[in-house]
Amino acid sequence: MQLLGGQQQKAFLGRAGRAAPSVRNGVSRARVVSAQAKTGKMGKVNKVVLAYSGGLDTSIILKWLQDEYGCEVVTFTADLGQGEELEPARLKAEKAGIKQIFIEDLREEFVRDYVFPMFRANSLYEGIYLLGTSIARPLIAKRQIEIAKEVGADAVSHGATGKGNDQVRFEVGYYSLKPDIKVIAPWREWDLLSRTKLIEYAEKHNIAVPASKRNEPPFSCDANLLHISYEGNALEDPWTRPSEDMFTRSVSPEKAPDKPTEIEIEFEKGNPVAIDGVKMSPATILTKLNQLGGANGIGRVDLVESRFVGMKSRGVYETPGGTILLQAHRAMESITLDRAELHLKDDLMPRYAEMVYNGFWFSPEREALQCLIDKTQEFCCGTVRCVLYKGNVTVNGRKSNFSLYDKVIASFEDDQGLYNQEDAAGFIKLQALRLRTLGVNRYKLKA
Repeated sequence: MQLLGGQQQKAFLGRAGRAAPSVRNGVSRARVVSAQAKTGKMGKVNKVVLAYSGGLDTSIILKWLQDEYGCEVVTFTADLGQGEELEPARLKAEKAGIKQIFIEDLREEFVRDYVFPMFRANSLYEGIYLLGTSIARPLIAKRQIEIAKEVGADAVSHGATGKGNDQVRFEVGYYSLKPDIKVIAPWREWDLLSRTKLIEYAEKHNIAVPASKRNEPPFSCDANLLHISYEGNALEDPWTRPSEDMFTRSVSPEKAPDKPTEIEIEFEKGNPVAIDGVKMSPATILTKLNQLGGANGIGRVDLVESRFVGMKSRGVYETPGGTILLQAHRAMESITLDRAELHLKDDLMPRYAEMVYNGFWFSPEREALQCLIDKTQEFCCGTVRCVLYKGNVTVNGRKSNFSLYDKVIASFEDDQGLYNQEDAAGFIKLQALRLRTLGVNRYKLKA
């Protein structure tokens, strides 16, 4: 993480064990924007922390905040594994006169404290979506609030539109962590509602406009270490077939190798800790699974989802590592969790997934469910063997020191008296008692 400014601050180690912000005088006085607070739609704001990517939209937002609110802007850029170089974001912020610039590598914290807890729950929204975008927003919101407290900011801002889910996810997160924070959502305030107006504003204020942005892009993307999503424009018609050249993290299953790839994933308390016997950090494991899955055409999903704000939305996703992880984790649970534990988790999973999708990561109900889920993972330890082949993940082996699978009892051979098959008759009669009673009663009525 790097903070640029005029005052030295103490180094610290955060929860993720990352190095503290270093401070240096990287901005000359000539470039610093002299801000005089104005009263905008959200009232008077003195300092705002902006979730800043350095792209065209957030660069425009940065300037708009300076003009509309006359406030000091602090930029925060998070590396969540999106695969983009972050140095240009720092340079653009410096050029815009920003005095305090935070750039952080949050990949390990993202996977360890957000992705893995969600995967311990086997989360799927509407039975298919692995929640790659949804799970990134709470961490960004948390860091914005922490930075706001650190620098004395009274507001935060994001670049989410007024029609999507992300505005809800960011802002519910903000208010959960700092109820009195002011939130500026430019897309709900300004009149720059077309690509033409955005570009005109950028040119007026000497904001560089990449050639690729001058025409309406075929789709929009959001990426992190768990996934990449594509939506909008050319994909808005759910009948339109995605272009093969759109995909960046996987080969098509048809072009995947003809030879299958076999891997072993080791779990401890529901979390993957090693691949093929090699211990790795959470972010490193997910990166490796992405590489293995992508090379074998795994993880592509084309879906229409129900947005929290009320509309249907079509999205195309690549989640290669997450797709492998979900299958392997369920296989690990199949021999280490009791039947009732498994079924209870499956009952609760849609509720948990909905909480994550809707932005309620910091809610007491999500945290309560997490405690229950994590309790079931105490003995979810062992190794799962998977075969990756042309878009498919197939489990062909699982083992654990805590396995509940008893080969002797399950065998069709002599079980040495461990299971008395005669006991099944009474069990079946008791289970059928209510149905027999119901049948007799209704038979009488029909007669």
